[in-house]
Amino acid sequence: MTPPRAAASFDGMKAVTEQDIRGSFVNCSKGEAKRLTVPRDLAERPWEDLDFLGWLDQAAPDRSYLVTEYEGRLVGVALRFPAQQRAFLQRSMCSLCQTTHPGNGVSLMTARKAGPAGRESNSVGVYMCTDMACSLYVRGKKIPDVGGRFEETLTEAELIERTQGRLSAFLGRLFS
Repeated sequence: MTPPRAAASFDGMKAVTEQDIRGSFVNCSKGEAKRLTVPRDLAERPWEDLDFLGWLDQAAPDRSYLVTEYEGRLVGVALRFPAQQRAFLQRSMCSLCQTTHPGNGVSLMTARKAGPAGRESNSVGVYMCTDMACSLYVRGKKIPDVGGRFEETLTEAELIERTQGRLSAFLGRLFS
C-alpha cells in the first residue's frame, strides 16, 4: 500500500503566485525556472479541488510542470514526455488517479531527479494524465471519455487520499 502524503489535506491546495511557482522547482536551475512558461490564469484555478497545479508548456510541447505541497513545502517539478502518437484504440491508465484515456491521454512523465543524482542525468517517471487534471477526475469535476473511470467502492475522500499518496511516492523517488 502507498504511504499517505505527508501533508494530506482534502481541502485542496493553497493558491500560489508566479513567484512561489518559480522558486519551488527542485530539478532545474534557477535560470530554467525563470524562463519556463507559467499559467496566466492562476486566479481562476479551482484551488480547493487541486492536489497539485499541473500544466503543459505551450512553448515546448514535450514539457509539463507540476507544483504541489510536499513535506511541508512547495515543490515544483519539471517533467518531459514523448510527443509521439499512440493508436487511437489503445487505452492507458494514469497511475495517480486511475483514470483511463485513449491515445495520448496518458503519458510517461519523466523528471530529472533532484540534487546530485539529477546532475548525473538520473530520472524517475510516472504514467500520468497528459492534461494533468488528475485532481479534477478524482473529484468528478472533469469527466473523462466514456469508460475512463472504473466504478470503485472507495469514497471520494479515499480516492483523493490514494491519489495524494501516489503523488507523494513519486515525489519521494525524485529525492531518493
